[in-house]
Amino acid sequence: MAINIRPYKTDDTQAILDIVNHNILHSTSLYDYNIRSYEQQKTILEEKINKKFPVIVAELDGIVVGFGMYSEFRFREAYQFTVEHSVYVSEDFHGNGVGKQLLQELINLARKQKIHTMIGVIDSENQCSVVFHEKFGFKTVGIIKESGYKFDRWLDSVLMQLLF
Repeated sequence: MAINIRPYKTDDTQAILDIVNHNILHSTSLYDYNIRSYEQQKTILEEKINKKFPVIVAELDGIVVGFGMYSEFRFREAYQFTVEHSVYVSEDFHGNGVGKQLLQELINLARKQKIHTMIGVIDSENQCSVVFHEKFGFKTVGIIKESGYKFDRWLDSVLMQLLF
């Protein structure tokens, strides 16, 4: 299975939206309650690109099967060398190395942009994602208890950090 990692194009928006909306409806990986519209998702992606942050996709046989991106962690100048990232893979392609390739490419891009640290904010119920990030050298640096509420329960956020 040859996966191609490449920059986002506007034509990828619907595929990304499908992945995002699936996660909104069926998981705690996104703390949104309501699915996004095409225009909302397109605006989110374009804002990141306009700020010179990458949005990348994983493509298999011409089909987008995952995406990743990062952007500012916080909005103060002193945080300019810290980014928060996201990686999402279509449910049908979990366990095929798509996420690994996306995260590795985001790490490579962050190093090229002279980023000092990457932050991942992961729902504590998603232990697969915690272990996945540990394999790339991310360390758990904190847990924010009951920081989200979804599916009629309180959720904890795990903060993971990779220093370059």
